[in-house]
Amino acid sequence: MKELDPSAVWNNCLEIIKDNISEVNYRTWFAPVKAVRLKDKALTIEVPSDYVRNHIEDNYIDLIRLVLHRVLGEGARLIYNVRIVGDSVLVAPEQDRKVLENNEISLEGDSLKYNGNPYLIPGLKKVRIDSHLNPAYTFENFIEGECNRFGRSAGLSISDKPGKTAFNPLFVYGGPGLGKTHLAQAIGIAIKEKFPDKIVLYVSANRFQTQFMNAVGLNNNLVDFLRYYQSVDVLIIDDVHEFAEKKGTQNAFFQIFNYLHQSGKQLVLTSDRAPVELQGLEQRLLSRFKWGLSVELLPPSYETRLAILKHKSFREGAIVPDEVLEFIARKVKSNIRELEGTLLTLIAQSTFAKRNMTLELAQELIDKIVTDSQSEISISRIQDAVCEYFNLPHDAILAKTRKREIVQARQIAMYLSRSLTKVSLASIGAQIGGKDHATVLHACNTVCDLIDTDRTFRQYVADIEKMLVSN
Repeated sequence: MKELDPSAVWNNCLEIIKDNISEVNYRTWFAPVKAVRLKDKALTIEVPSDYVRNHIEDNYIDLIRLVLHRVLGEGARLIYNVRIVGDSVLVAPEQDRKVLENNEISLEGDSLKYNGNPYLIPGLKKVRIDSHLNPAYTFENFIEGECNRFGRSAGLSISDKPGKTAFNPLFVYGGPGLGKTHLAQAIGIAIKEKFPDKIVLYVSANRFQTQFMNAVGLNNNLVDFLRYYQSVDVLIIDDVHEFAEKKGTQNAFFQIFNYLHQSGKQLVLTSDRAPVELQGLEQRLLSRFKWGLSVELLPPSYETRLAILKHKSFREGAIVPDEVLEFIARKVKSNIRELEGTLLTLIAQSTFAKRNMTLELAQELIDKIVTDSQSEISISRIQDAVCEYFNLPHDAILAKTRKREIVQARQIAMYLSRSLTKVSLASIGAQIGGKDHATVLHACNTVCDLIDTDRTFRQYVADIEKMLVSN
């Protein structure tokens, strides 16, 4: 049989693709793509970056599948070879994207007597629970810094002995985009790699709530719902603060928590705030959240942000000059998600515009991102505003002094940090003078009392808050 030319086959595919998408999208996403190999109906194409590959996968995979079937027939497959060409890029290292699957579990037995399940076809005797683990969220890709070292160390300890350490449950909390989901899933992935037979399940609180409502309202299978979750060895619940004011869901999770904990199974929970600051949750549930270890993830330092950018650019296969990475690390401070998103935007713009990754390009494209980031109220901005209002040196409220005007300014900064951000009390104290949780709580209560009793003081706080909100 005559061997087909991969370029000719791909060109035939492109002709069909061109008729089904806009000219702009064709030039942007498909024109730079080349065919490099064809073997056993597996067509390998070369794409300029992981970003391009992911966009094609997310938006055009169904179209490509139909086109390949038409051109090559049944059994046709597409393989990506990520290779960025040009002066500022390199070939990315191969990424192991292995999906970690759970083994099948029996729905019958002495310990779990199932009569069906909300997520199963009636009559099935075995089921494979999808772990919902993202293979990109590994410990290798979780860059360590002062902001997360404690949490990462605890996670590694758990992955060695799931359910057999004092860290059960592990309660991870912090602001958005600081790596809570990544750390939680990294624990699950490490456990699956070391203990393949263990059943690991990651689920968001919102999805858990939806499943609970379906089990109760549609199927009347609450017992089956509980048994389903009680069958796992490692349960990871993301954003447990979303259980607030949901009494039925809390009660179901309380039963699941007790069963798994008493059975020596591992629980990992994430939230946007510490257990002591959660509202709308039953005390019996909050007390269990405190049984194990609570760790906070803080905003990354400049050094950690730079390390994250270097790692991300390497995985994306892009050589980005140090001055560009340093520029981004200085400008984007709020969270890791925004930091990585900014880098990917620059890589994409450089790839599509066929421009080298220079500091000028970074400055040109990052202006709006930086403006948006700076508009967010942070503890640093609050400190600056308080010091400016009282005409104090920037580091005055961080100093260990009992001068009345300094103490009062520090307390106002703590109060506004609690009311205008989602940062925990412990984190506020750490960033404002290295104080503990109790000191911050006392400061907030003091400010509240003075606002109620002192008109001048009340005006101070109102003026500073207006400065922050209006900027």
